[in-house]
Amino acid sequence: MQDKIKKARDAIQKACKIMVFTGAGISRESGVPTFREAGGLWDKFKVEDFATPEAFQQRPKEVWEWYRFRRNLMRKVKPNPAHYAVAELDERHDDFLLATQNIDNLHQIAGAKRVMELHGNIFRSYCMKCGYEADESVSELTGEVPSCTRDDCSGVMRPKVVWFGEQLDPDVLEQSFRFAAQADCCIVIGTSGLVYPAAQLPFLARRNDACVIEINPEPSAITPITDYFLQGPAGEIMPQLLEETR
Repeated sequence: MQDKIKKARDAIQKACKIMVFTGAGISRESGVPTFREAGGLWDKFKVEDFATPEAFQQRPKEVWEWYRFRRNLMRKVKPNPAHYAVAELDERHDDFLLATQNIDNLHQIAGAKRVMELHGNIFRSYCMKCGYEADESVSELTGEVPSCTRDDCSGVMRPKVVWFGEQLDPDVLEQSFRFAAQADCCIVIGTSGLVYPAAQLPFLARRNDACVIEINPEPSAITPITDYFLQGPAGEIMPQLLEETR
């Protein structure tokens, strides 16, 4: 294992254009519940009850209660060493991009700047009528189903997350795809590799002959294309990959 970590570290040091691609696993180490594991939140709640446009149209009050419940859970957690290691890569490399499937804001709290949020951010909401965005990381919007407060708009606000059946933001996706296709190193952390189109990113990097490094407790759908599969907690392994680059 230590030999693989050293080789992966060397590959990162030599790389000019680095992409990091993260999924729920990196935040699970901070205490954010995942949905795919046994005992995860989806065991207690059905996806279609809360995370679809149809659910919001039919039961907006319940959907808002669900997302406020989830926000309260996420407010109690903090970034772990893996988040901080990714932020350090961002700071130290001129050509860097972080694409995350997570909506918990932990990468930004840890200090990452160049972040593509593929599935949105649970602490932001937007008006379905005029597009006005509200940051709810500090204070919540009021009302069971909040209304837009911009210039007497009064449109319905909704969480700025990608629901099942919705398309990802085309600009975010295009920027991420373009960067992945040009990267010479792609570090994959804590994702199952099953959620598309986001899961295409490591494969695009692989086509460019990028070195693909994966950190996961268990093999994923991405593992077969990796150069180095580092099995274990990202909070322990990621700092090791930066030891000689500090």
